[in-house]
Amino acid sequence: MDNTVPNIPFRPAARDFEGHSKPLSVPKGLRLELSRAKIIEGKEETFEEWMSVLNDRYDECLASIPAQRAVFEATFRHEEADGSAWMYHLSLMGTDGVGLNEEHAIDATHASYARQAKEPGWEELTPKFMLTPDHIRSAMLSWANSGEEPR
Repeated sequence: MDNTVPNIPFRPAARDFEGHSKPLSVPKGLRLELSRAKIIEGKEETFEEWMSVLNDRYDECLASIPAQRAVFEATFRHEEADGSAWMYHLSLMGTDGVGLNEEHAIDATHASYARQAKEPGWEELTPKFMLTPDHIRSAMLSWANSGEEPR
């Protein structure tokens, strides 16, 4: 880490945090989240391995999202000015979705890497605006409510 820049603190939300209030542009039934967590110092290679596993096992990941009601998810890596590595996770999901189910192999692998590579918890950024064309919004809501493709 760079000792000339003060360390950026990691302040995860409480485990029972229900999320920020959403802006009017996020339709009822959807939850938009941008979360960040600090990658444990010295575990950057483990983080990269984790992301490679998820990319390599994409079809398994895809099969797990109906129960989560995940419309989309994206993960990013960023290095701060102090040299610390952070991951950002952007997700749009149905409000009735469930988290990882570690009875499924990919979810268990995913959770195991998370415990190894990142500090526990997430900082939650406050959503302010979401823009989606009506035809895509309709498909997203259908998926978020049922976990099935729209008919």
